[in-house]
Amino acid sequence: MLGQSGLLTLLGLGVVFAFIIILIFCMKLLQVLVHTLKLDKGDSKATVKKAPAAPAATAVSAAKPAADAKAIVAAIAAAIREKESV
Repeated sequence: MLGQSGLLTLLGLGVVFAFIIILIFCMKLLQVLVHTLKLDKGDSKATVKKAPAAPAATAVSAAKPAADAKAIVAAIAAAIREKESV
């Protein structure tokens, strides 16, 4: 009885391992197929544009993080209040 359970366990592990290997193979094949047919639109390094440089900090933009922090605290407090009321 113990031998049969061990065999069944190893058989199950082997089936799962084989399925994972087949799944990895299919994903690699799909990757090659998509790359060959040029369906990978955003993957090309030539199409990636650099982000524009951030403008210099001013007195107005220096006050903005404080306002953003207050908005974040208010949103968190509202979420906690809503979670506690449910």
